[in-house]
Amino acid sequence: MAEKTIRSYEDLLSMLDQKFRSPEQFWDPFYTNREKPVPFFKNAPDENLVSYYERNLIQPGKAMDSGCGSGRNSIYLAKQGFDVVGYDISSVAIEWARDRADESKLNIHFECKSVFEINVLEQFDLVYDSGCLHHLLPHRRIQYLDMIYRSLKSGGFFGITCFRPGFGDLGGPVREMSDWDVYEEGTMNGGLAFSEEKIRYILEPYFECIEFKSVEKQDNDEVFGVPFLWGSLWKKK
Repeated sequence: MAEKTIRSYEDLLSMLDQKFRSPEQFWDPFYTNREKPVPFFKNAPDENLVSYYERNLIQPGKAMDSGCGSGRNSIYLAKQGFDVVGYDISSVAIEWARDRADESKLNIHFECKSVFEINVLEQFDLVYDSGCLHHLLPHRRIQYLDMIYRSLKSGGFFGITCFRPGFGDLGGPVREMSDWDVYEEGTMNGGLAFSEEKIRYILEPYFECIEFKSVEKQDNDEVFGVPFLWGSLWKKK
């Protein structure tokens, strides 16, 4: 009886989670083949993150890489002098990230953990999210953003890349689904695409927007960029 009874907010979230495939079922197999021709598998940081640092919009301090994957952005930040911790739900991705850090002789703390399991014991100057938010089910979004907000120091920065709609020919999401659509259709179709209006609506209660733009396409192996992503930087209110 107790297992199927909603008594708390977490019970409600868990019930909604069960309507969808668990993230581990997708991400562990996804990261298993390191040679797979996935654009963001190359060990190169996001072009917008590089731009923030090179223009002094962010400066070295303590950084969290939320949904760090194989660690490419964590590695860039560590090379610029940041003290970095990276979290990802995939143990396979975390193993790859640790291998990359070892190869570069960098001291980065990587941990296999859901973003909903992060216990904020310290605060960060920067939290960076490269493709985590757009893979979260809508009912988990408030919990995630509350965690990010608590994790940031006063005046800390939140950087994020997420899917833009309308880029089917380039491999990105074709349409923007409403949150209602997700539950009516029982799928996020590989990740949610957000309009600029929707991203601002979601984030503005927590953060002040510093910069919002489409990510610029990159044709070199030093920096990653595809035009079906938004890149934006926010400051904690």
